[in-house]
Amino acid sequence: ANFEFPLFTKSNERVDILLNAATRRGTDEVVVGVVGVGQDITAINQSQAELTRVANDLQLLIETANAPIFGIGAHGRVNEWNRKMAAITGFSKDEVFGKDLVDEYISDEFRESVRQVLDDALHGQQTDNYQVPLFTKHGDRVEVL
Repeated sequence: ANFEFPLFTKSNERVDILLNAATRRGTDEVVVGVVGVGQDITAINQSQAELTRVANDLQLLIETANAPIFGIGAHGRVNEWNRKMAAITGFSKDEVFGKDLVDEYISDEFRESVRQVLDDALHGQQTDNYQVPLFTKHGDRVEVL
């Protein structure tokens, strides 16, 4: 079984150890001890902590940006909706999350063109300065750049 624990060096530095402990048996299959193999995972843990910090910072930046930001997954379902999008459209993040952006929030006349732009982006082709016409919660049309 693997077990992670901190170990302190002679100079009192913390080292994170991942220990794999296995039973050691004698020739008669009687348990005579334990064999432990440790791995220093300090650098891995520090890298993971830094990645988590950066991800949290980026999430906070997206959420609090003074620009409307939305995201969709590979199937066109909303997976990001910041506060500015909520303020503009009246729909909260909880209301739109997991819903098809084009089918639910784009008028019939623009669905094909918006879907094409989003599909192109999902395949690596960027479109700059495209105005996305959305419906608000009250049925009004707004355009988000």
